[in-house]
Amino acid sequence: MGFLLSVAFVLCWSSGFVGAKLGTETADAPTLLMWRFLPLAVVLAAVAVLWRGRRSWRGLTRRDVGRQGVIGLLSQSGYLLTVYYAIQLGVSSGTTALIDGTQPLVAGALAGPLLRQYVSARQWLGLCLGLGGVALVTTADASAMTGVAWWTYLVPFAGMLSLVAATFLDQRSRTSVAPLVSMTVHCTTSAVVFTAAALLTGAAAPPADSSFWIATAWLVVLSTFGGYGLYWLVLRRSGVTRVNTLMFLMAPVTAVWGALMFGEPFTVQTGVGLAVALAAVAVVHGGPKGGSGEGAAPDADGAPAARRADRVPCRG
Repeated sequence: MGFLLSVAFVLCWSSGFVGAKLGTETADAPTLLMWRFLPLAVVLAAVAVLWRGRRSWRGLTRRDVGRQGVIGLLSQSGYLLTVYYAIQLGVSSGTTALIDGTQPLVAGALAGPLLRQYVSARQWLGLCLGLGGVALVTTADASAMTGVAWWTYLVPFAGMLSLVAATFLDQRSRTSVAPLVSMTVHCTTSAVVFTAAALLTGAAAPPADSSFWIATAWLVVLSTFGGYGLYWLVLRRSGVTRVNTLMFLMAPVTAVWGALMFGEPFTVQTGVGLAVALAAVAVVHGGPKGGSGEGAAPDADGAPAARRADRVPCRG
C-alpha cells in the first residue's frame, strides 16, 4: 500500500507542473489559480457544513482553524503563486519541479532540531545526491533556454521554502483535524488570496479558450485532490524525510512530460541529472523503515520521536 501511495503521489503531484504549463499558456497565473480554487472552495465548504459539518468541526478552536489557515497560505498560496509565476516567466516545468525537489535537503536539515526526526548518514548521502541531480538538470536547462533571466530560478526556490514551512507547522500540531476540514480551510484561504490577486491585477475574467478549463479541471482533480491530498497522507505514514525525498522523482516524470507535450529541452546532462535524482531516492528509501531515520530520540512516554510525530493525524 505504501508503494502504491508513493507512486500515486508522484504522478499526481508532477501533474501540477504540467497543468500549470497548460493553463498559463492562455491566462495569467492569478486567473488560473482563482478559477482553480474559487469553485472548489464553495463545493468543499458546502460539503463540510451540510454533510459532515457538526462532527468534523466539533472540538476545534479558533486557534486550530487559524493554524490550518496559515498552513494553507504557505502550502497553497505561497507555493503555487511562485511555481506558476516561474513557469509563466519561462522556467521549464521540469526545472521548476527539480528546484522544488531541493526541499528534501532543507527538510532533512530541519527535521532533527524541529521535530526530533533525525536523519541517518545513509539518508544524508541520498539527500546530497538528490541536490547534485537538481544542480545538473537546472544548469542544463538554464544553458539550453534563452531569454530567461537568472533570477527567475530563485522564484520556485522561494515556493519550495514555503511548502517546507507548512510541512513543519503541520507536523508540530497536536490537534486532530479531519482531512475534509483542513482541505476546506486550505482551499477557502487560497480562494480568497487568489481572487483578491486576480481582481487587483485586473485578471479575474477567464479566457474563452477551452484549453483553460481543461487545465483547470486537470489541476483540481489530479493536483489538488490527488497530489496535495496524498502529500499529507504519505507524510503521516512515512515521515518528513521520506515523503520529501519523493520530490526528487517529480523531475523525471515532469521533464519527460515537458519534453513530450511542450517540446522542452531534454539533454544528455538532463538525463544524467535525473538518473542521479533517482539514485538519491533509492538510497534514502532503501534504508531502515520509518520517517526519521536511525537514532531518533525517544519522547517522554518512551516512544521514538519518529513514531510520535507520525501519530499526528493527516490534515490535508
